[in-house]
Amino acid sequence: MKTMMRKLGRSGIEISALGIGCWAMGGADWGGETDDKESLRSLQRSMELGVNFFDTADVYGRGRSETVLGQALKGKRDKNVVATKFSWMTDEVTGQNTGGDPDSIPRACEASLKRLGTDYIDLYQFHWNDFDPARAPQVREALEKLAASGKIRSYGWSTDFPDRARIFAAGPNCTAIQVELNVVDDAPDILAVCDEFDLSAVNRGPLAMGLLTGKFKPGDKLRADDVRGPNAPDWMKYFVDGKPNPEWLNKVEAIREILKADGRTLAQGAIAWLWARSDKNIPIPGFRTVKQVEENCGALEKGPLTSDQMAEIEAILDRETQGT
Repeated sequence: MKTMMRKLGRSGIEISALGIGCWAMGGADWGGETDDKESLRSLQRSMELGVNFFDTADVYGRGRSETVLGQALKGKRDKNVVATKFSWMTDEVTGQNTGGDPDSIPRACEASLKRLGTDYIDLYQFHWNDFDPARAPQVREALEKLAASGKIRSYGWSTDFPDRARIFAAGPNCTAIQVELNVVDDAPDILAVCDEFDLSAVNRGPLAMGLLTGKFKPGDKLRADDVRGPNAPDWMKYFVDGKPNPEWLNKVEAIREILKADGRTLAQGAIAWLWARSDKNIPIPGFRTVKQVEENCGALEKGPLTSDQMAEIEAILDRETQGT
């Protein structure tokens, strides 16, 4: 298997151009049913196929995702790069959310280190998209202290707001911004910040919550316990009333054949677009099965889309042509 490698922003840490998103394997709170044994097999298979970058969070399954990832990394920690996230901590006495409180951040870090079975985190990300920018410098400085202590190697912010990304970018150990980004839902403003400050753009939602896998048709209905189903949270824009959102599904259909060119699956083409869109992009598609991991990792064999394919997609979607 051919492995494409990229740098994790200005940290110098070398990572695979494709990461693995570990949200679904948490299983609880919108994650649906999951099988820890299948998750472990999938993580092992991704490592065999050249992936060394794994993204999780303390809230995924209330720690379950971090714990399972930690099990998969036993004996292999030094060969892999771990990214996790923090924010929503509850004070045991008051019941209040203390996420973003600088005093709570070291405690959150220690808890993640324990679950992951490691003594350092490569990329520690703030998991609060629209956090008050006036308070963000305090969070950044708390992360700088963790970096100085050796508990973390670098940090970032999972945010879709360029002004917030810039606040963290001012910190010397900030190396990434995690942003929702895929072929039908570009994020040029965040990519501009990443280019300016030499940060990686870790792409969540690279397959548009499944729309870019080709498995959904107009009118398909999802189960109530699916995060995309009828009880979906407000941010679930790719699905509405438990069905694929026609606005987004039509965009996918319009570019389907271009993405599937050169023997790619639809998902592989969507990943290839991200690599061609920017050398800062690190897509982190999620998974539930070994088969899904194998398909996503298959994109590494074919690499980015061509400049002609990129231009054709931009024309169809009626966007200004983006740089490659």
